[in-house]
Amino acid sequence: MTSSTTQQELFRFLEDRFACAQACTECARACALRASLVDPDGTEEQEQVRRKGIMCAEVCDATCRVLSEQNRLDESAIRIQVEWCRTVCLECAHAFDRLPGAEDGAKACRQCAEACTEFLATLN
Repeated sequence: MTSSTTQQELFRFLEDRFACAQACTECARACALRASLVDPDGTEEQEQVRRKGIMCAEVCDATCRVLSEQNRLDESAIRIQVEWCRTVCLECAHAFDRLPGAEDGAKACRQCAEACTEFLATLN
């Protein structure tokens, strides 16, 4: 029974890790696209949204790379990266909420934050 439970936990870990990496990829793509559509010579608020989108894309891309590596980082390093990603995604979603037409970007950010939260739960 213990080996079965351990195997189930491993499958859950791998599934959640993959789902998190996939959500990070989608979020990075959506944030890069949204940031590219914001006028770089726009208002200060638009510039802040653009910067948050760029940062979110970079953090999500880095997180996806960390999750794709096979055991090169210890669990605490992975946890820190995923927690950082979740925080940045939520901040970016809030920034996108203030930008008309950025609903898809905000949604991708929230889905990524949720996937990060679910993956973090399997690390406990």
